[in-house]
Amino acid sequence: MQIPGSVALVTGANRGLGRAFARALVARGARTVYAGARDPGTVTDPGVVPIELDITDPEQVAAVARRLDDVTLLVNNAGVSGSASFLGAGTSDPARAEMETNYFGTLSMSRAFAPVLARNGGGALVNVLSVLSFMTLPQVGSYSASKAAAWSLTNALRLDLAAQGTLVVGVHAGFIDTEMAAAVPLPKIAPEDVAGQTLDAVEAGAYEVLVDHYSRDAKAALSAAPEVLYPALRA
Repeated sequence: MQIPGSVALVTGANRGLGRAFARALVARGARTVYAGARDPGTVTDPGVVPIELDITDPEQVAAVARRLDDVTLLVNNAGVSGSASFLGAGTSDPARAEMETNYFGTLSMSRAFAPVLARNGGGALVNVLSVLSFMTLPQVGSYSASKAAAWSLTNALRLDLAAQGTLVVGVHAGFIDTEMAAAVPLPKIAPEDVAGQTLDAVEAGAYEVLVDHYSRDAKAALSAAPEVLYPALRA
């Protein structure tokens, strides 16, 4: 599909990568860019239409899908990270919140908007995933699990929606220079770069975007033995 003239909805569009997606879509000539956020008052960029949207609220998701019946491109970007290991979560367990947003929220949005995309010619559905869909790191075990689930969901949606002509794109990145990765002391990719590569992929009809060497290396290592992917196991 082509970005110029499209009607896009971006979730989590009030900051970070979601904001970069919304800005890039406006710059590339999308006819309408709906910017979803729990608090639409935090969406301040010109050229976008703020939409109140909590993707963990099924009733609100359904209402938004009924209202935004002209969408041709859905960008499932909203996500959360509790930065906790499975065994060290304590009484406040981020794993549930991560699954509710990163997996179930993405599933809810995809289910609600699949018929909308079908009625509008197929369009495209983009799921923002992670290098941690392929692997895990200490202290992010539950986040990794939620993104792995979202990756599997993306592959299933790709098959389910092929018949209606909807392109399903999975986006994997290492560390993006946003608030979520602020504490990571490693090189990061700019959110604008991620958004640009993703929209290029949508226009090219590509199924997957590996935006940096972290994601490319991790994907390539999936066929290796666990101790190769996780050298600490050799200790």
